[in-house]
Parts: sequence; C-alpha cells; structure tokens
Amino acid sequence: MALVSRRVKHLPPYLFSKFQKRKESLQAKGVDVIDLGIGAPDLPTPQFVVDELIKEVGNSANHRYSTYHGDAVFREAVAEFYSRQYGVELDPEKEILALIGSKEGIAHLLQAVIDPGDRVLVPDPGYPVYRTGVQLAGGKVVDLPLDSKAGYVPSYDQVSLVDAEHAKLMLLNYPGNPTAATVNLSTFVEAVAFARRHRLMIAHDAAYDLVTFGDYTAPSLMQVEGAKDVAVEFGSLSKGFGMTGWRIGYVVGNPTLISALTRLKSNIDTCQFLPIQKAAAKALTSDLSEVKAHNAIYEERMEVLHQALTQLGLQAEKPKGTIFIWCKVPQSFSSIDFADYLLETAGVIVTPGTAFGPSGEGYVRISLSVDKDRLKEVADRLAQLDFNKGGSN
Repeated sequence: MALVSRRVKHLPPYLFSKFQKRKESLQAKGVDVIDLGIGAPDLPTPQFVVDELIKEVGNSANHRYSTYHGDAVFREAVAEFYSRQYGVELDPEKEILALIGSKEGIAHLLQAVIDPGDRVLVPDPGYPVYRTGVQLAGGKVVDLPLDSKAGYVPSYDQVSLVDAEHAKLMLLNYPGNPTAATVNLSTFVEAVAFARRHRLMIAHDAAYDLVTFGDYTAPSLMQVEGAKDVAVEFGSLSKGFGMTGWRIGYVVGNPTLISALTRLKSNIDTCQFLPIQKAAAKALTSDLSEVKAHNAIYEERMEVLHQALTQLGLQAEKPKGTIFIWCKVPQSFSSIDFADYLLETAGVIVTPGTAFGPSGEGYVRISLSVDKDRLKEVADRLAQLDFNKGGSN
C-alpha cells in the first residue's frame, strides 16, 4: 500500500527549498551567500501594528476561536481600505473573507471551485503555486501566455477557442510575480470582458498591490464595472506591511465564490488568531505612511541594482512595483545554468525563470530583499564574472 497520495507524489519539489539547501551547504563551507532568490520582505512590521497585537493578546476574550469567515473588525477594515484606496464598496458579510495568508486562500479556492479535469488559465510566467494548486485540485493547467513586448499583459489570442470555452477559471497577478509587471485599469477591463465572453471566473492575486514606486498606484480588478459578477481578488498584508510570518490576508468579490471558499475552509481551519486579525485591521485602516516609507527603501534598492545590471550589460526593465527585477540572462546561458553560475562563482542566489513556467526560460528573478550595501556587494561580485563563458549546456 502506498503511504503517499499520487497527487502529492507527483508534485514537483518546491524550488525555493532546493536552493535553501544549497545555500546552507555553501554557508557550512564558509561562503558568504547573498540570497536574492526568495521573495520575502526583510523590512520589519510597523511598530504600531506590533503594539496593537500585544494589546489584543492581553485581552483573554481574543484567545477563543475566530468565526469561520473572519472577525467583523478585520472584514470591516478590508471594506474601509477598498473604499478609501479604490473607491470600491464591499459588503463585509458576503463579499469579504479572512484568510491565513493569500497563498492558502488561492490554493483552497481552486479546491472549492475546480472539479477533476476542469481547465484553468494560468499566467506564464507566473507564481508557481498557481500550477501546483490546480494540480492538487485535479484540474488541468492551460498556459495563459503573457506578452513580454507589451508589459506582460495576457495574450488572449494565444489561447485556443476550445481552451477558452472550456476553462472554468482564469488566474491573474498584478503587480506581477515574477515579472514585476504593472498594468492600468484597461487590462482589467479587457480581462472582465474576456471572462464574460467565455463564461469563466477570474481570481486576481493582488499580493503586491501596495508595493509601488514613484507616482504609480496599482488599480484593483474590483474597480471594473461588473467585476463582482465574475471575479474575486486576493490581498495580503505580507508584502506592503512586512507581515509575512503573521499569515493574514483576505479575498473580496463574488459572493458565490466566497461562500464556496468559506464552506471549504470551515471544514479545514478555524481562521487566523483573533489578535492577528485585529492588528491587521489597524494596519489596513492606517494612513499607509509606513507602507510608503518601506516603498521608498525598496525603490532605492531597485535603482541601485537596476543600474548595476545595466552597467554589466544585463537587460532588465525598471519596475514600478513589487520587490523583484526580472532580468534577461546572457545569451550563452540557460536560466538554470545562469542561476547555478551565480551561486557557485559569486555566492549569489537568484531564481531561474523556468521556476515560473515555460516562458520564464531566458530570465532570472532577482529579489530586493537585502539592504543597499549588500546589493552593492552583489554588483561588485557580478562585475568579476565572465558572462561569455556559458553554462553547462
């Protein structure tokens, strides 16, 4: 008798865990490894959020189970945030659900709405959890190519009519991971029109909605007229507020999809610890000045690294958001060979683009998750390398 299910057995190893093992091995040999691979913000959670958590933990009434769909204070804070940030009105009772991080919510939504064999349009390149989530739900991944020449917007014309007509769900992600792509509202207008035309639903991952640079403000899919009829949008406090380990997020939008996700989750978990929800509510209803301060630091890092890459002859668009730079690898390398080369010769970890789908070949994702001085050290190390040597292939 097999002790492990076929679904789990056939899951690919999580690439970031593989690089973590190699990092630990090199560090054990005394190598000073600079990790620009995983997308984990290094800036601390704002102190006022920490203080709120401490206060709420001191209230014994908060030590009980949360309601399955999340504490009313948190859901009302999400509604207030959407009203203030996007001009979108949401019903906290029917159109908002608290999550134990948006990653959990996306994976569980797929299980809540996908039957075995159902097709799901998945961005290529895109966050790896989308593909594994579809696989765990028994669905079929259909690549949704992103047009690199047009800012990585969806190339709907490259999706066959059969796939479009039989797809049940489409996943989107802006500002984008790994590409750092940012869009204006017209991209979401087109997405809603496509969903209506082919009678499918949209799940938009907006985890980086608050991590933006300059005068750019990321739009919400919910700003499109009729979006609630065909879509939900996931949000997270992990990136904008530096709250990755707190595991708190939310989903808003279509009441039917949210009801289905609530039913599934009520059989699996009992939501997040109440003090965390209440501290997150404090964050969402703040003036976002701490978020803006964090963004200024990430933007400064981005400028340092982008300039260094450009001087080395490496091609990368200057992003308007996220904590990533999506960089072309030298022609003599594949994505995985280039990532291996940087790790072995410079002690620098980046993520090969192929981790994010077939169209990621030829790129690496570089995270802005270390301070400016360390990024300058990265630039110095890369300047010593010969990018014409090529990889092992």
